[in-house]
Amino acid sequence: MNNTTVEKFVKYKVKDISLADWGRKEIKLAEAEMPGLMSLRAEYGKQKPLKGARIAGCLHMTIQTAVLIETLAELGAEVTWSSCNIFSTQDHAAAAIAAAGISVYAWKGMNAEEFDWCIEQTLFFGEDRKPLNMILDDGGDLTNMVFDKYPELVSGIRGLSEETTTGVHRLYERMQKGTLPIPAINVNDSVTKSKFDNKYGCRESRVDSIRRATDLMLAGKVAVVAGFGDVGKGSAESLKDSKVRVIVTEIDPICALQAAMEGYEVKKMDDAVKEADIIVTATGNYNIIMDRHFESMKHNA
Repeated sequence: MNNTTVEKFVKYKVKDISLADWGRKEIKLAEAEMPGLMSLRAEYGKQKPLKGARIAGCLHMTIQTAVLIETLAELGAEVTWSSCNIFSTQDHAAAAIAAAGISVYAWKGMNAEEFDWCIEQTLFFGEDRKPLNMILDDGGDLTNMVFDKYPELVSGIRGLSEETTTGVHRLYERMQKGTLPIPAINVNDSVTKSKFDNKYGCRESRVDSIRRATDLMLAGKVAVVAGFGDVGKGSAESLKDSKVRVIVTEIDPICALQAAMEGYEVKKMDDAVKEADIIVTATGNYNIIMDRHFESMKHNA
């Protein structure tokens, strides 16, 4: 086993632990908006049904995720955490979790090497380096690292859950190839995830994320949304509500017709990308934007 990056125990690594107090205040606010998790704590906290579970999580390290992490711990689990995205971590959330004694390895703006390092730190727990026995994943990076780089750990893992479309696609590929060796729960396609978080969550967050990342004034811009599933529907509506002209690309004829019936232009990507100021891919797949598309984009798209 090549585990040179995890032989030495590192309790946590975050950008700035002094942000913990700020993070704790926001976690308290978020708890009021997450009654499901808080009800689980109240009902099962004393029973500790997750005692013995060593859960490695790889999911956006945000304030809301912090509430999930502390719920898992309250229910008896040992938890380690990394972020599934190099830019999505809220550093005050990570600091608050680290200050609470939970091993977290995440900061906003890490590079690819640091991203892999952070995931590797979550595979083993505490000074005695006990291996994980459950996976909570978002996008498949943790799952793939275990299966491909640390296959000797697989026999001790009870199962995994996958939260997002991209990761679910990868799991189905493994299942078809016979390379999915443990039970997997497809969280993404549960009704409460796909029909609520995917659509309404993206409706809340799409414009906010673009503004945070680019500081653009959106009104009057042209956006192309690739895919008109639940994520695409929420994304298109978010942009439309900010007075962006939205063009949809979609290979499924029913979803394409839905987009047309909602009043959006529907075009092929080769044609739509020439008009775009903003492009959102919402398919869960890669190779949606190819070299030829970049070559035909407007300046500063």
